Amino acid sequence: MFKKVADAFKIKDIRHRIFFVLLCLAIIRVGSQIPVPGVNSDYFAQWFASQTGDAFNFFDAFTGGSFSSMSILALSITPYITSSIIIQLLTIAIPALEEMQRDGEEGRKKMTAITRYLTVGLALFESIAMAIGFGNQGLIPDMSFTKAAVVVASLTAGSSFLMWIGEQITDKGVGNGISMVLLINILSRLPSDLTSLYEQFVKGQTIARGALSAVVIAAIIIALVVMVLVLNDAQRNIPVQYSKKMVGRRVVGGQATHIPLKVNTAGVIPIIFASSIMSFPGIIATFMGKSNVGGWVGTLLGILSSNNWFNFSKPIYNIGLAIYIALVIFFAYFYTSITFNPLEVSDNMKKQGGFIPGIRPGKPTSDYLTKILNYIIFIGAVGLVIIAIIPFFFNGVFGASVSFGGTSIIIIVGVILETVKQIESMMLVRNYKGFLNE
Repeated sequence: MFKKVADAFKIKDIRHRIFFVLLCLAIIRVGSQIPVPGVNSDYFAQWFASQTGDAFNFFDAFTGGSFSSMSILALSITPYITSSIIIQLLTIAIPALEEMQRDGEEGRKKMTAITRYLTVGLALFESIAMAIGFGNQGLIPDMSFTKAAVVVASLTAGSSFLMWIGEQITDKGVGNGISMVLLINILSRLPSDLTSLYEQFVKGQTIARGALSAVVIAAIIIALVVMVLVLNDAQRNIPVQYSKKMVGRRVVGGQATHIPLKVNTAGVIPIIFASSIMSFPGIIATFMGKSNVGGWVGTLLGILSSNNWFNFSKPIYNIGLAIYIALVIFFAYFYTSITFNPLEVSDNMKKQGGFIPGIRPGKPTSDYLTKILNYIIFIGAVGLVIIAIIPFFFNGVFGASVSFGGTSIIIIVGVILETVKQIESMMLVRNYKGFLNE
């Protein structure tokens, strides 16, 4: 493996691309340490630590701790991710966007420009909401219009900068730039999380008990990674046969191929959607200074907080876990339905003279693909649920409070695999054996 890595660095173009990515990631981590002007970062960190709910924990994990330290990159790349998802959803509802998406390279450029503008708009909106919400609670000392404008401008510029640097990584580096930004933010939290686990379960214990705890923690992390790898690579291949036809004096077609249907078609999107919806009421309550209220509002916020799940002394809070599972399964089906259209695939196969052996072309093919797709989506959704709730179980039962969870592990493994595959393809083009070939 190390020899193959060394072979990659021997290729000048790949070496320059890798160094460019590392430089960009280093810049991101430096930017994460620069505080927003006019904000007391220490006071903000104390306020963040005093929050009992997990409304902002999910967000802070994606920002690599930039949010809890209130740096200029506190919004991270989340406005871009949100705008990309919104544009994807609107493409289904707005014919003009759908036509633009099909318009080749020119249409892609227009869609990218729209996504950028929407990203800046969302970042501006979130920055204003944060400045007003935190300013009303006294977290920004001597709040004034000028100071609020500086905070809003800093946060918006930081998010826009990350969007730009992510695009630069995609064009001039290796892998998907936005994914790489998420990856470095999540990885930056792992040392502190592992240190927290060590101090909580290993340090101060007897040698036997400490060693057992360390082995159990390592086994759980390895098991989660293996499950993500299996879920990432699992797919159902639908065989397709193309009939022979005459084109001029040549006979073309007749080859056999397949349609690869990934088990986890929606990726990590269902977990992100479900977690965002569950966290949204808590974020609003925190901005309004109502995060520690009692009564039915407090109970509702407690139900939606993953910190209270698997709390056997208060079983009512586990209703939130059931809601979360239902949301993950729902969004797995929903997101797949807007990204994979069995009817369109069936029509394209019919036009090109392709058919699934034993299935008639047209509607029977569409119905068959829908049936298979619904079956494997359910398997993928169940796998996502298991990966997502295992960290919640240990957090609730053993109090193992860490920022990384199923979402983070899926992102880490997925991004690393895609990056390795891209490097492999670059090496294969230059007649090198790839990383994954033995």
